[in-house]
Amino acid sequence: MKTSHISIERMSKFQLGASDNNMLDYDFNKLQEFLNIKGRMMFGKNFRLHKEDKAVLFILCCYFIQDHNAGAIIGLDINKGLLISGPVGCGKTSLMKLMPYLGSHKIKYEMIPTRNIVNNFNAAGFEVLEKYKDTKDYCFDDLGLEPTGCHNTKDCNVMGEILLSRYDLFKAKNVKTHITTNLNPEELEARYGSQFISRLSEMFNLIGFNESSKDKRI
Repeated sequence: MKTSHISIERMSKFQLGASDNNMLDYDFNKLQEFLNIKGRMMFGKNFRLHKEDKAVLFILCCYFIQDHNAGAIIGLDINKGLLISGPVGCGKTSLMKLMPYLGSHKIKYEMIPTRNIVNNFNAAGFEVLEKYKDTKDYCFDDLGLEPTGCHNTKDCNVMGEILLSRYDLFKAKNVKTHITTNLNPEELEARYGSQFISRLSEMFNLIGFNESSKDKRI
């Protein structure tokens, strides 16, 4: 017997799929409809998903509803974090704020701009690095746009150090880290070193917007 799988937002009901013998069967079109409505609630009436981003959106939907079967088919590992790359304004940050509402009971993380982390380090010092050695999941937003780390004349590749610590947590306790960035792998290696790059595919699902993806903010 099938029963509806419903998400409720502000007294409106959205049927995202159906359950048959405890197996959820999601309707991708309904997921997009829900995300468009929730996106307008969060970001304003002009928010909308774009057809050219359909492939990226499908991957993210599979991840956030924890669809292991579809994930296996498309090469998505639900047990890893997400590293989403793409041009400025393509929608990376908005999607990472929006997508958890598809499965808020399953995937939660604190989203922090990397520039805030480095600015805190520059003011408070190395104790800031310790915060990110906990078992909470984080999404580091706009990796690569942060300023140089320097406290009391001591330089530090702040995000590089944090990401290496997060890798150790991922290996030991499956603690997940997510990233949005405008940088490609070569630029990431130049900024954070070959040690970090060698761990990318082990730690993250690498998801890229098309380089020609337009700026949605315009």
